[in-house]
Amino acid sequence: MAVYTEVTDEELAAFVGAYDIGAVLSLKGIAEGVENSNYLMHTQAGFYILTLYEKRVEEADLPFFLGLMEHLSTRGITCPQPVKNRAGAALGRLAGRPAVIVTFLDGMWVRRPDAGQCAMVGEALGKLHLAGADFAGRRANSLSVQGWPPLLHAVEARADEITQGLGDLIKQELAHLEGVWPQGLPEGVIHADLFPDNVFFLSGKLSGLIDFYFACTDAFAYDLAICLNAWCFEADASFNITKGMALLDGYERVRALRDEEIAALPTLARGAALRFLLTRTVDWLNRAPGALVKPKDPMEYVKKLRFHQRVEGARDYGLNR
Repeated sequence: MAVYTEVTDEELAAFVGAYDIGAVLSLKGIAEGVENSNYLMHTQAGFYILTLYEKRVEEADLPFFLGLMEHLSTRGITCPQPVKNRAGAALGRLAGRPAVIVTFLDGMWVRRPDAGQCAMVGEALGKLHLAGADFAGRRANSLSVQGWPPLLHAVEARADEITQGLGDLIKQELAHLEGVWPQGLPEGVIHADLFPDNVFFLSGKLSGLIDFYFACTDAFAYDLAICLNAWCFEADASFNITKGMALLDGYERVRALRDEEIAALPTLARGAALRFLLTRTVDWLNRAPGALVKPKDPMEYVKKLRFHQRVEGARDYGLNR
């Protein structure tokens, strides 16, 4: 989450006036994240999140995201719910951007997750995959292997401003992954961005999942690989196999991995690392002036990618079978 677009008092009052949530009492920008403009909004009816969609989010995809959140909620997944205005529409426009109000979830995200929290995340991810099985919508993953060459093209000339040799590293890794990327794995709705700041905990329990704006139809094991990258590395970029074991065990308590998914996991983890290395490099080199956001360090994912390149099999991530 972040803030790129400022909203005037007059624009806000006119927008919120179409909803049955009372007058706005306060509005505070949320600085974390890199994709959309997000505000914590307090009205006479309670707290909400106001999101203005920016950058990589295509307006045509918004019905998929909003419909998915509604669907998952009916299947027992705790996630934000779109608030509809008096005309029955969840999506509107504010300050020249597509905008939506969603319900507020209680809880906090953890900056240093432990193995128990990793296990809860694995279990929640498995439940999400099962809950989305009968969702009618489909959305291609625009940030999978076929979407990476344009990102490489966007950063290739300047990547070495971050560190010498980064451009060549990305180019070589992309060429490798294009040749070995797994096909035909079990697939369905995936979150595709389930980082710690998108998972809330309350009183020692996982209390909800947020930020479904990269959700798409892709391999379930790729979503798991993203979580291994996001949850199981320490600050020094060393992989914590105890956390990896907990996350994978938590997932398999809900949905058992097939043999072909297990075999593909190292390649998928490399691809997940490259995906976030690419998008972080784009964001680092194209920081929006005046935006209330700090871009995330691409070098974190260089270190993670180096680890995955040395992995020989899923056992190296803690898979206990």
